[in-house]
Order: sequence, then structure tokens, then C-alpha cells
Amino acid sequence: MTAIITGAASGLGLAIAKKLSQKNINLALFDKQKEKLLGLSKQLSGNYKIFETDVTNENEVKESVAKVIEQFGSVQILINSAGITGTTNIKSHEVNANDLQTVFNVNFTGSFLMSKYVLPFMLADHYGRILHIASIAGKEGNAGMLAYSASKAAVIAMAKVQGKEYAETGITINALAPAVIRTPLVDAMPATQVKYMTDKIPMKRCGTLEELANMAAFIVSPENSFTTGFTFDLSGGRALY
Repeated sequence: MTAIITGAASGLGLAIAKKLSQKNINLALFDKQKEKLLGLSKQLSGNYKIFETDVTNENEVKESVAKVIEQFGSVQILINSAGITGTTNIKSHEVNANDLQTVFNVNFTGSFLMSKYVLPFMLADHYGRILHIASIAGKEGNAGMLAYSASKAAVIAMAKVQGKEYAETGITINALAPAVIRTPLVDAMPATQVKYMTDKIPMKRCGTLEELANMAAFIVSPENSFTTGFTFDLSGGRALY
């Protein structure tokens, strides 16, 4: 079995890659940070290959997916983990339009392009598991994070649409909405923004990378065969729906 993971060089993507590598799944690790990808040899076991890829570039996505098929023969799992927050801790009227577009390009368009070019191979095999990493911000909207919240809402809507479109094909497509998970991405955010998000969590703590990786591994497993178009909660009780 082969899995493509985007944003695999660090954070959520790397945590998921570590988990799946323990399950003897072949890994195709996508990220545009080549140096970080090259440094993963000490952190991963099992068979994996790296693909320097900008998920916002359609030609690069198409070519990299084709290389995965060439090297591994097929792909059964796609996990879209590449994501950025953009500028945060600002009001909507202060949002820069170019920054907003950049966030959408990575968080939404990147996930769309990956699924666009992976789905034909899954359809040919009558099997597949796609997981879009969304966010609780996409469900509820985080003040000070318009671009990020709106882009993750779009990701959730895409999972709902795709889940319905491919429901009879053997392919499940779901999203995962974490609250605050302690990653380098979160560490780079203003402390006031992180406190705002963490204070909303009834458990009063951040989620761990291990907790996220465990849930992601189940969602893309053969055992998860009757849930599609769904957004799984990983919010410490914050999610209201």
C-alpha cells in the first residue's frame, strides 16, 4: 500500500508519516522544502521517497503524482497536510488580499489539485482513502484569522462534495478538524492568537501530534469503510457540530 502525504517535511505531515511508516506503508513525501525532506532519514523507518513539490503548482503536482505511480505502481492513500496560516491576529479590514490568496492557494487549491490528479488512479483500482487536514477554524471561524478560517471552511466543503461524488467507487474522502496542535506552525503565531484559540478548548490544552496521527491513521485505513464526506473532530470538546 502506498500513501502520498503533502506537507510531510514537518508538523502534522511528518507526524502522520511516522505513524504510517510503522505500518509498513510505502510513503511518497511531498513538500517544497527539499532540505528538510532530505533530513528525514533518521526519523522514518520503512520504504519512502521524497518529492520536492509545490502543491500550488498544477504542473508540479501532475508530474510528481505520475512519478509516484511510476515508482510505486499505485496509490491508495492521499493525505493533504500542507498548510499555512498567513498573517494572523488582525481584523478583516486589515487583511492583505495577496496574503489571503496565498493562504487559499496552499490550503484549498493545493488539496484540490492533489485529489484531482490522484483520484483517476484510485478510480482505476476501485479503492482509495483521501484525508484533507482542515481545522476547527473552518467550522467556527477564529477571530484574527480570516484567510485561514475561510480556506479551511472551503476544505471542509470540498470533503463533503467529494465524499458524495465518489461514494459508490470504493473511495472514501474525509476531513479532519483539529483544534490547536502544538507544531512549528503554531509556535510561529503570535502568543495572543494561540491563547485565544487554546482558551476555547474545554480540555484546556493543545492536542498532541501523536493524537492527530493516530486518528489520521484510522481514517485512511481499510477499517474506515462506511464514513465519507465527514469532518472528524479533534478539538478537545470545542467543536459544536
